Amino acid sequence: MQKQIIIGTRASILAVAQAELTKRKLLEIDSSLDVVIKKIITSGDKDQRTNWNKDNKSLKDMFVKEIEKALLEGEIQLAVHSMKDMPECPPEGLITGAIPLREDNRDIMISKTGASLMELPAGSVIGTSSLRRVESIRNLRPDLVIEPIRGNIHTRIEKLKNENFDGIILAYAGLKRVGLAHLATEIFDVHKIMPAPGQGALCIQCNGNDTSTIKLLSKMNHLETSIVIEAEREFSRIFGGGCTTPMGCHGTLIGEKLILEGMYYTQDKIYKGKVVGCKSNSKNVAHKLAGVIRGQIDG
Repeated sequence: MQKQIIIGTRASILAVAQAELTKRKLLEIDSSLDVVIKKIITSGDKDQRTNWNKDNKSLKDMFVKEIEKALLEGEIQLAVHSMKDMPECPPEGLITGAIPLREDNRDIMISKTGASLMELPAGSVIGTSSLRRVESIRNLRPDLVIEPIRGNIHTRIEKLKNENFDGIILAYAGLKRVGLAHLATEIFDVHKIMPAPGQGALCIQCNGNDTSTIKLLSKMNHLETSIVIEAEREFSRIFGGGCTTPMGCHGTLIGEKLILEGMYYTQDKIYKGKVVGCKSNSKNVAHKLAGVIRGQIDG
């Protein structure tokens, strides 16, 4: 009998594109599978008005909790999430079955005129709702105006065209996955705007007792990406990472070494650090980096 796999995903264009990518990878592993994509409308998708940076609710929970409920209840066999949307602790019974090869984790800007961030006139309006991006841009261009912007990629691009924005900041990975990479005016070096922990990576989640799906997903897991993501998310956890925490982290593997860089904004200042450690103990490297940054803050 043909095995059916139902993938749960948010209904946004980007989320569906990520689910389609996962579907293709599953069929490469086993072409006999019957893979179906089920779109689930989340609370975060329904509410496009709330400024979550001023609210105590977790935006991460708002984007994943309905999908995780469907997974726990057996309506779907696996769920595809953007890793940076994932809360630190999953519900009991759910596990990360795979972290595929990561897409480009850098941030980009799309500007109306094609100007780069440093070329924009003083007073230009930049759209972003990420506090990490807000503080990074303010550090680079304190003379710009930064306004919140919500919605999926296409919605934000329309707002750039039709509203009082001169530029918007987005994740490059999302733009690439929906076929709009050519719109990027500027791709920011990670040292200019540090990416969010886990940005560009996918989390393929499944039920912890679903042994057949776990076995299938193990063939999709990219070990090097998993090591880097574990370190970045541990750094995020140490600093209470969330949608209201202005922080970034970027890991790179070279041989057996893990190079981890991070930024944290507090007390009206951006603190940055860089450490090198052994990839076999990625969490320890994250704690080492956190210690360097805390030393700067306390010093």
